[in-house]
Amino acid sequence: MNIRRKNLLKYAQQIDCDTLVTFEPENLFYMTGFWGEAIGLLEKNGKTTIIAPELEVGRAKDESVDCNVITAERGEGLITSLIKKIKKNRVCTDCQNYSIMMSLKKSIPKIKSSTDPFYNARIIKDEKEIQILKKASKIIDEMFQICTKKMKIGQKESELQTILMTYAMEQEMFDTGYKSTLNPLIIAGGPNGALPHAQVTNRKFKKGDLVVTDLTLRYKGYVSDATRTFAIGKISSQANEAYEIVKESQRLGLKAVRPNIDCKDIDFACRKYIDDQNYGKYFIHSTGHGIGLEVHELPTVSYRSNTKLKENMAITVEPGIYIENKFGIRIEDSLIVKDRPIIMHKFTKDLVTI
Repeated sequence: MNIRRKNLLKYAQQIDCDTLVTFEPENLFYMTGFWGEAIGLLEKNGKTTIIAPELEVGRAKDESVDCNVITAERGEGLITSLIKKIKKNRVCTDCQNYSIMMSLKKSIPKIKSSTDPFYNARIIKDEKEIQILKKASKIIDEMFQICTKKMKIGQKESELQTILMTYAMEQEMFDTGYKSTLNPLIIAGGPNGALPHAQVTNRKFKKGDLVVTDLTLRYKGYVSDATRTFAIGKISSQANEAYEIVKESQRLGLKAVRPNIDCKDIDFACRKYIDDQNYGKYFIHSTGHGIGLEVHELPTVSYRSNTKLKENMAITVEPGIYIENKFGIRIEDSLIVKDRPIIMHKFTKDLVTI
């Protein structure tokens, strides 16, 4: 925890700040070990304080590491307690709330809003984080194995989701709370698979379906993300061709991953192969993203990215082909950047036919 706090302060100093204030639960957890409703405060001497409403104080004391925990009334009480402690400091905060920022600026002249120190510190994973991500990935592989045994013709997407989430929760793995979806998983059969972020429906699997199964779940705070696409019975020759193209594209993307390579080069490796096979217009999203305490965090693995990969970044590589009203295919692994990357998912990328 001390190393994390030193890194946070190092990046704060780069933007001329000596104090960090977090309102976001992911950053609070990274800074303190506590995930909840509270404000986290890290001062230049390393002193770390959690300002929490009374209903969170007990858990904050139990779960945080080397923190002073202060009780305050929800809302304005939290802000007042914060201002009293840092009035004269040079503060960086991740606060995204306009009214709160205006209130803070009235009392703290040297305050700025930036997520940079938090994301710059979090982008490189430490050994503890890597071990958690490996365990999370292993559980997801077990869920893919369940798919091979439980997926069947006539089953609803929602029914398979229930089976998978029951197992996940038994393994202490939970929904990410990702705001852009109503479902914990993506399970998209047949034409639904052509929607990269399809919602789970009551559509029943049919013979000849491809089923995109994207499992993105949180274990001990950290998110692992992997996708496999299964076939139910014999699929069309076009679907089979497209599957092999995505599989090879993903292999080339994984092969390109190493420290000091531009993220956009990973995207290029995947995208060029799909382009060369005349399916380029059907690859409609970026090749990957960072993972960690959020589903999507830095770095972005796309043609727009100017970031170079560094050792111990955690990213996904997930090319896909989506043909409207027909099918979708995505193959995705989470991995740790090394000279020889650690691909955390071992479940086969060969087409599995149910």
